[in-house]
Amino acid sequence: MTEPVRKQIGDYEIIRELGHGGMGQVFLVRNLISDRIEAMKVLLPDLANQGDLGARFMREIKLLASLDHPNIAALRTAFSADNQLIMIMEYVEGDTLAHRLERGPFPPVEALNYIDQVLAALSYAHAQGIIHRDIKPANMMLTPRGVLKLMDFGIARSGNDLGLTVTGTTLGSLDYMSPEQVQSQPTEARSDLYWVGVSLYEMVTGKRMFAATSSYSVMEAHVKETPRPPIEVQSSLPKPLSDMIVMAVAKDPAQRFQTADAFRNALSQIKESCGSPGVDKAVAAAVTPPPAQLPPNVAKPPTPVSQPAASPSFSSATPASAQTDSALQPNAGPRRPYWILAIAILLLVATLAGARAYRTYKQNAASADAVEAMSHGAAAPSTPTHLLAIKDQISPRRKLTFRSFPLRVPLVPKQQQIRTLHLTNRKHPSEALRQLKPI
Repeated sequence: MTEPVRKQIGDYEIIRELGHGGMGQVFLVRNLISDRIEAMKVLLPDLANQGDLGARFMREIKLLASLDHPNIAALRTAFSADNQLIMIMEYVEGDTLAHRLERGPFPPVEALNYIDQVLAALSYAHAQGIIHRDIKPANMMLTPRGVLKLMDFGIARSGNDLGLTVTGTTLGSLDYMSPEQVQSQPTEARSDLYWVGVSLYEMVTGKRMFAATSSYSVMEAHVKETPRPPIEVQSSLPKPLSDMIVMAVAKDPAQRFQTADAFRNALSQIKESCGSPGVDKAVAAAVTPPPAQLPPNVAKPPTPVSQPAASPSFSSATPASAQTDSALQPNAGPRRPYWILAIAILLLVATLAGARAYRTYKQNAASADAVEAMSHGAAAPSTPTHLLAIKDQISPRRKLTFRSFPLRVPLVPKQQQIRTLHLTNRKHPSEALRQLKPI
């Protein structure tokens, strides 16, 4: 007879059971102090009694507590009670992809959108040194808002520990397990990517990758058997998508995608070739960032001309999310008044310079005419103030001295100059100008 469920564990009130499996049970609980609804995972007592295994879970719990990503269900806390290991997790309301698969395979673009979110979570976890090791549709929870949460990091590990196994038990799900994990070899990030490839295979075909009848047959198939290409199972699939999945589930880790970001990059190219029809609006809103709001006076980037989709290359490790905003350039409109003002200033300066040059030319021409007239004995101007400067005042008893400014006249040969004028009589300076002789 089943033991009745306890109504309270520590500070948590049990509301109902969410699920159970070989490792333990999961309950929906309410924190009596904060009144927050959370999920409680209780490991089975027979596992908790094994000291080494319990200590390993406790180390992994500490690692999980450091993860903070929108596509990872967060670990709140962990403790032991009544010889049981207990983890308190973020409660994610929604439906698992495994449950959704019961209604048939996903459209390719929809499946790729979900897997893209899984890879984003793995990219973050791998950067922290955390390997999940139990990735499958049953651990992918889809919220009503279209956000996918990767669940159950309960057997995750860090470092290069061997595959976590105990007598008669393999931690993980055999249908999705990587060959190296089946053989208890060291696992790393590429092992998680194998799990993702097997999950994607099932999501787009609606069938498991290996239809074996026993656990041993499944493990042997992961190690030795080559899976059928997805396009042979579901003929409507694009061939590039089928090729990408085949690469992801390669037996040799060196032949797979080497990082989650490289997998995402290939997946992004496949999504572009598949197009966007058939994607649920909520899913598209969750995986596609909103369009950037253009500030005032910013021109919209030109609409790209559609090009035929090329077969994607899976060698690039550049993340699909890397984009730039260089297309948004300020419009040159607001700067035009400054250019107009600069041109007006230049025209004004040029006009002033031209007027000054013209005035200088006229003065030089008048001076040249005066000198030429004096050289032929003509009457000089009454007050040649632009040629002569009086050094001494006129006096009957003093000689008058007139000095000229150096004068270069282009029309007078040999650049004649008027040097000094000495007068010994009392005549007006204008009379004396008639006696001037060029030097």
